[in-house]
Amino acid sequence: MRLDVVTIFPEYLEPLNVSLVGKARARGRLDVHVHDLRDWTYDRHNTVDDTPYGGGPGMVMKTEPWGEALDDALAGGYEAGAHSPVLVVPTPSGRPFTQELAVELSERPWLIFTPARYEGIDRRVMDEYATRMPVVEVSIGDYVLAGGEAAVLVITEAVARLLPGVLGNAESHRDDSFAPGAMANLLEGPVYTKPPEWRGREIPEVLLSGHHGKIARWRRDEAFRRTALNRPDLIERCEAEGFDKKDREMLSILGWSPEPGGRFWRRPEAVEE
Repeated sequence: MRLDVVTIFPEYLEPLNVSLVGKARARGRLDVHVHDLRDWTYDRHNTVDDTPYGGGPGMVMKTEPWGEALDDALAGGYEAGAHSPVLVVPTPSGRPFTQELAVELSERPWLIFTPARYEGIDRRVMDEYATRMPVVEVSIGDYVLAGGEAAVLVITEAVARLLPGVLGNAESHRDDSFAPGAMANLLEGPVYTKPPEWRGREIPEVLLSGHHGKIARWRRDEAFRRTALNRPDLIERCEAEGFDKKDREMLSILGWSPEPGGRFWRRPEAVEE
């Protein structure tokens, strides 16, 4: 996968040189190019923003430097053999970033990020490049950051770990929270490692049993417990038919029942643990 990032703070992207992403780059799994937007400005102050039409506070990032920077990033990528670019625009007004979207982006060969500052980028930039490639506006949460670089790091790490050969164990992400399939609407439960006793606290006995079926059932039940406690909204989205008898029994213990339409609702007498 090729990644291009255009930013006014290239140093903010230094974490892309460490941990799993850094290793993926070293192994050639990820080809990252960070571009300084100010390289495409021509005035003495390297201006990338101006006042908004219509008035209001804040500044808006200008079309000219973004247009030239993206044109050059595209030309460089194509020249290097990249193809099928996708423009990823981090913005609080975008589509929520989910594991499903991370999987979708991990299947694309080339992502170009446009982390903005100030009040954002002149809308005409996205409209222009939407005629050349898919444009995905992405929000990493219901809050506003000073700039989009942190969002680029979040999205890149979530996407990169899904690429073949990046994780030490290719199966590691199969049981993640939100992973497509059985965990699509569940949070991963608690995990434990050695020693078996620490400060008077022992790990659950079932994990020492060696009984893989019981362990798998315990882990799934714990996923239901954590989801019911921290993200009940996820259970409300679930279709009852997607769960087996044991799943439904656990949800019933936690205070959830299937409604006629097939989804779950929380009974008034349900008690949080």
